[in-house]
Parts: sequence; structure tokens; C-alpha cells
Amino acid sequence: MKFLIVDDSRAMRMLVRRAIRQAGYDVEYVEAENGKQAYDNLSEGNTYDLILMDWNMPEMTGIELAATLQKDGKRVKFGFITTESTAPMRKKAADAGALFLLAKPFNADDLKTMLDRVL
Repeated sequence: MKFLIVDDSRAMRMLVRRAIRQAGYDVEYVEAENGKQAYDNLSEGNTYDLILMDWNMPEMTGIELAATLQKDGKRVKFGFITTESTAPMRKKAADAGALFLLAKPFNADDLKTMLDRVL
């Protein structure tokens, strides 16, 4: 499997990778620091089994990336790992096509539950 991890925090990208590994998944990773980098990567024809992205990032937020991909007709599986977890934000994420929204802080078991459900 191949995941794209999109978060402006290098430390958080490392934590996500570690949690995926602890959850028992053997995954190849590609990283992006913001939605624009992720969009550019996807526009080059790269494909992923799942995109894990933060909500708030510079240049292009996660929800802006989701909306842009949807507008472009790109069908990708994605979920949010973010501090944003209000009911309106969860609805906005679901409406944008997110398979899940996992609130930070999280642990490997939390992530495993989400990944098992969508993969």
C-alpha cells in the first residue's frame, strides 16, 4: 500500500507514520507539507491507496485540497487527521468525501480503527 501524508508539521508526519506502523500496516509513504504540494503531486499522475491530511495548512488547506480534487473529478480515498473536530467540521469533511476525521491527539489504536474501516 502507498499513502500520501499531508501535514505542515514534520513532527506530525513522523507521528502519523509511526502510528500506522504500530497499527500493523506495512505502507510506503510520500509526504507533502501542504495541500498545494499534495495537489501538485497528484497532478503528476501519482496515485495512492489513501491520503491522510491535516485540515489547517498554509498555501492550501486540507478541505481546499479535497474540494479541488472533487472539482477536478479526481477520485481519491482520503481522511483527515486534525485538531478540528466540531460537528460542523465533521459534516463539511464528510460532504467533501472524507472517509473519516480523526481528532488529534490520537494513538495507534484510534488510527487502526479508522484504517481497518476504510481499507
